[in-house]
Amino acid sequence: MLSEFDLIKQYFQRRRPGRAVLGIGDDCALLAPAPGRQVAISSDMLVEDRHFFAGADPRMLGHKSLAVNLSDLAAMGARPVAFTLALALPKADPAWLEGFSSGLFALADAFECELIGGDTTKGPLNICITVFGELSPGHALRRDAARAGDDIWISGTLGDARLALAGYWKEQALDPAQHEQAALRMHMPTPRVALGLALAAQPIAHAALDISDGLVGDLGHILAASRVGATLDVDALPAGPVLARQPLALRRRFTAAGGDDYELCFTAPVAQREAVLAAGRESGTAVTRVGRIEAEAGLRLVDADGKALDLGLKGWDHFTTA
Repeated sequence: MLSEFDLIKQYFQRRRPGRAVLGIGDDCALLAPAPGRQVAISSDMLVEDRHFFAGADPRMLGHKSLAVNLSDLAAMGARPVAFTLALALPKADPAWLEGFSSGLFALADAFECELIGGDTTKGPLNICITVFGELSPGHALRRDAARAGDDIWISGTLGDARLALAGYWKEQALDPAQHEQAALRMHMPTPRVALGLALAAQPIAHAALDISDGLVGDLGHILAASRVGATLDVDALPAGPVLARQPLALRRRFTAAGGDDYELCFTAPVAQREAVLAAGRESGTAVTRVGRIEAEAGLRLVDADGKALDLGLKGWDHFTTA
């Protein structure tokens, strides 16, 4: 039977050079930021039966656990450096640990992000990652920086993750191939780090966040923090390839308020349109202009013809959403 320290040594301790001055094995890790850089820090917790289904594929779960944190760094325009992992496990299952750690480290290696410490304990399956990034002072893409007149942009596509969830919940009938394709977006999100870095480098964008709880709700955080309003063209929202084949009403609902997309929503001046498109090309990420920031408070949803839509949509909230 694996002990706590055997578990860490076998599945999570790696012998390779990294950025940490001192990594796994002591009471604290020591991390030295590069000269003249700020440290960006974010934490996310994933709880079984709340954020993922019991019996979820451990390799995909390892990927997603880190991906949702890297997405927060992307939204700030920060380059990933390191992360910690706090893991509660019902039991020390070698097969599960092998799959989880391989998915985790495959993504970590892709972004040169080093595991530098954490904690393990016995209990209901719960995964908490804290990620550390770095960026130049004054270049963070904050939620409170949107300005009236800015364009609103979306990276990638929206809605396939929510469509997959609808399939799991039997809300929507999908053939197995469609469901599998949509479910990849739910289980294996792509953090848009390269795009975030490009948008923050000049900087090109004013404000940004990642879309985790649905665009309508998440965009509302930018509007509240920046004390502005917006008009959003719901029919311009880029639907995922599976959702794009569904009826219009479903496309509108799942792109605007689906959640679990982990794409970037950001605002940028009209004069930066070509720069935004160039940042998308350079980072290999599609970007779509979907609305505008306005001085008048509130979020107004319209269709392709500019006609007001009353869709009754709201974002996900862990304490008010069932």
